[in-house]
Amino acid sequence: MLKPHFVNHHTLTPPFPDEMVQIIFALGCFWGAERLFWQQLGVYSTAVGYTAGHLPNPTYQEVCTGLTGHAEAVLVVFNPQIIALAQLVSLFFDAHNPTQGMRQGNDIGTQYRSGIYVFNEEQRHLAERAKAHYQKRLTQAGYPSITTEISAVGDFYYAEDYHQQYLAKNPAGYCGLKGCSVRFDLECFEHG
Repeated sequence: MLKPHFVNHHTLTPPFPDEMVQIIFALGCFWGAERLFWQQLGVYSTAVGYTAGHLPNPTYQEVCTGLTGHAEAVLVVFNPQIIALAQLVSLFFDAHNPTQGMRQGNDIGTQYRSGIYVFNEEQRHLAERAKAHYQKRLTQAGYPSITTEISAVGDFYYAEDYHQQYLAKNPAGYCGLKGCSVRFDLECFEHG
C-alpha cells in the first residue's frame, strides 16, 4: 500500500474527490516530471508509475531492461476549475523535447519516450490539437517530427514507494527535464 503524497498528503490512489480529473503524461525520467506537476496550483495529487507496456506489475528493474515496453509516467489528478487541461499539456510540451523518440537527452530507452495517455475522447482531441500546434512551432524552428504517442489509458502500475515524490524526499536528486528552445505558447493555442 502506498503512503500518502509526501508533499501535500493527499491520496495517490482512487477514489479521488468527484470534481477531480485524471490524465497520464510520460516525458522522460518520472522524478522531475512528477515535481513539475505537483507544483501547479489546482493539481490535487501526482503519482509515478509505468504504463503502455505489456508485462503486468513490472518492477523498476524490469522496466529499465526495456523488455516490458513501459514508459515512466506521471498520473496527474487535477481540478479543472483551477487548472485547465490545456495548461497541463502546455507544461508537458515545454518541459521536454518530444522529438527524440525513445530517449530524453542522455536517458535512453523505451521507458523515456514521450506520451499522453487519455481517459476520454475530449482529452484525446485536445492532446491531438496541442501536438499539431506545437509541431508547427517546432517545424518553423527546424526541429524534426514530434514522436509523442497519444493513446487511451491502459494499465497504470504504481512505481515503488521510494520513487513517489522522489525529488521532495531527495532534493539534490537527478532531474533530466530539459525543454526545447521553442515555447508551446498556450495563449496562441487557446485563441488560434
